[in-house]
Amino acid sequence: MIKKLKSEILTSIKNKRINVFLLFLLFAFIILLFTKLSKTYTNTLAFDIEKLNVPQENIIINDSVKLNITLKTHGFKWLNYYISKPKIKIDFSKDVYKKEDVFVWNKSKAYLNNTQFDKQVELLNLSPDTLMFRYGVNLVKKVPIKLNASLSFIQGYDMSNTLTSVPDSVNVIGPNIIVSKIDFIETEPVVLSDIRAHVSETVKLKLPENNSDLKLSSSEVILEATVEKFTEGTLKVPINIVNTPKEITLKYFPKEVSVSYYVSLSNFKSITSKDFKVICDYAKTNENQSFLAPELAKTPDIVKNAKISQQRIEFIITK
Repeated sequence: MIKKLKSEILTSIKNKRINVFLLFLLFAFIILLFTKLSKTYTNTLAFDIEKLNVPQENIIINDSVKLNITLKTHGFKWLNYYISKPKIKIDFSKDVYKKEDVFVWNKSKAYLNNTQFDKQVELLNLSPDTLMFRYGVNLVKKVPIKLNASLSFIQGYDMSNTLTSVPDSVNVIGPNIIVSKIDFIETEPVVLSDIRAHVSETVKLKLPENNSDLKLSSSEVILEATVEKFTEGTLKVPINIVNTPKEITLKYFPKEVSVSYYVSLSNFKSITSKDFKVICDYAKTNENQSFLAPELAKTPDIVKNAKISQQRIEFIITK
């Protein structure tokens, strides 16, 4: 028992010594790192170009232009450059000018020092001192939005208007040969269920596949629909016989049919039988046929699923 206790004490002491050693080693490494990063270094880096405010009617063709810049700064700044890829911002609305079929940028070291770098960074050299961006002519085409949406409602609710998007169209910008073939832009698929209130959903737009050169004036739209409580209505609507030859007279029964429909509660009282028109087209009958088929020739825009309850109208020729 005593030997076991002694062994555990010795092991604990050894472990503590190891922990203290590792702690001192970590402190030494941190001090060394701060010492190195505090020193000033000179190096050359390839900066990517971030192009701002490129005119919509133009597309930059040589998109991989880089600027090699020699800088003198402390290690902390260099560490930041190595972690995140450095960029130089070029504003095409003020930093470049057009020359034949290129945009030209030829800013000085002093300009870059004043606009792109802070006081802790000294710019020693840049290469090349002039950048040229070849460009082509873009086509700007306004196309409608095609909604790719599936909506289902709680029983007794439905849309009282059509499903719309805001905006209902976007500008597609890109090479003429590609843009000219685009007739619409589709939304990403949207599935909404158990709806009982107005719909207002932000939806992303989907670019045509393998067309990274294309840009849209908006990357998303708002899907909107007015949702109301609906009820079923039924009305008696008179029948009109059309295309009856002048030399014959028809007698038919019944003279009117029941039309059922689905309508919002807010519009229920405004619907009358005059809003519907039911016809029977004599020209569609076959020889020896003794009945007519009723059709809905007119229904109000605010109703859904209108249908006639009776499918046969009996008739006889009296003359």
